[in-house]
Amino acid sequence: MSEPSFEELLKESFKNIRTGDVVEGTVISVTPDEIAVNIGYKSDGIVTRSEYSNDQTLDLTTVVKPDDKIDVKVLKLNDGEGQVVLSHKRIVAEKVSKVLEDAFNDQTVLKAKVTEVVKGGLVATVDEVPVFIPASLASDTYTKNLNVFADQEIEFVMSEFNPKKRRYIGDCKTVLREKREKAKTEALGRIHEGDVVDGVVKNVTSFGAFVDIGGIDGLLHISEMSWGRIDYPQNVFKKGDSLKVIIKEIKGDKIALSAKFDENNPWLSVESKYSVGSVVKGTVARMTEFGAFVQLEEGVDALLHVSQISRKHIEKPSDVLKVGEEIEARIVDVNIDEHKISLSMKDLLPEEEEATETTEE
Repeated sequence: MSEPSFEELLKESFKNIRTGDVVEGTVISVTPDEIAVNIGYKSDGIVTRSEYSNDQTLDLTTVVKPDDKIDVKVLKLNDGEGQVVLSHKRIVAEKVSKVLEDAFNDQTVLKAKVTEVVKGGLVATVDEVPVFIPASLASDTYTKNLNVFADQEIEFVMSEFNPKKRRYIGDCKTVLREKREKAKTEALGRIHEGDVVDGVVKNVTSFGAFVDIGGIDGLLHISEMSWGRIDYPQNVFKKGDSLKVIIKEIKGDKIALSAKFDENNPWLSVESKYSVGSVVKGTVARMTEFGAFVQLEEGVDALLHVSQISRKHIEKPSDVLKVGEEIEARIVDVNIDEHKISLSMKDLLPEEEEATETTEE
C-alpha cells in the first residue's frame, strides 16, 4: 500500500465545510471595507463591510486586527475568484433574533440606542438587528418631534416578533406607563398633606400648572400660586421651572398643591398696618361692574365699591377710574379672617359736592 501524497495529506488537513456552516476563523488581514479570514479550508474567506455590520460607514480596521478570532457563517464556497464568502453579521443577527424571541415571549424589557428617526417612528438597533418603534408607541405622551429621541438609549418590550418577514416591533409606551404607575404608587406612600416638597413644572394651563413632585403630578391651581392675584399662569411659570410647593390635599391620586407659604402671607401683618379710619394709597388693579379692586401691596387687594367712589352717582367704576391709576382712600372695614378690606374715596371728599349736586337737580 503506497503512502498518501503530500497533496492528499494537505487536502485531508482541511476542514470539510459546507454552505451554512458556522465556524471560528482567524483574521489574516483587514482593510477599511474587507476582512480576510483563515477558516482552515483550502481557500481563505472574505467578510465584507456589509456582512460585518449594518453601518456602511464603519472602518473595519477600527474593530478587528490580524490574529483576532472571529465567528463567521459560510454563505458561498467560491465567489468566482476562489475565495469563500463569509458573514459575521448574520451570526450576530441569529443570536439576537433568539434574544428578541425570548424577550417577546417573556415581555422582557430591552435597552437599545435609537440609530435612526424615520417617517412614522424610530429604529433602535439591538446588535445589528433593527427594531422599529412606531411613533404611537415611542412615548406615553404625544411627541410631535421624534428627533428628540435621536441617539438616545430607550427601553421597550417586543410587541411583534416575526423573523420570516423581518418584522421586529418595539413598544416604549407600555414600559413608560408601568414605570409611571410604579413611581406614582411609591410617591403616594411617601407624601403627606402639609409636606413641603420640590417640584418641576410639567405643563402650564389657563387655570394652573401641573407639577411633578417626584413620580406623581400635582395641580398648582392659579389661586394657590401666590398671595397676590395672578391673571395668567403662563406669565409666572414655564415648563421646566423648579419650585417648592406645599401638599395641600390628597384625594386618591389627585394632589392639590400650593405655593402660598405662611411666612410670605402679607395678611399676617394687615391688622397692624391697615386700621379702620386710616387713609391709604393704592393702585387700581382691576374693575368690575360693582367696584374696583385696589392693590395696597403685593398680595393685599381692597374693594372700592362703586357707591364709595364719589358723592355723585356713578354707573360703573370705569367711568371715572382706570387700571393702573393710583388713588387715595379711607379704610372703612377690615376682615382678617376673610381677607377683605373695604375702601371709600367718598369719605375723603368734601360734603359740599353732594350739596352742589342736589341744588343743581
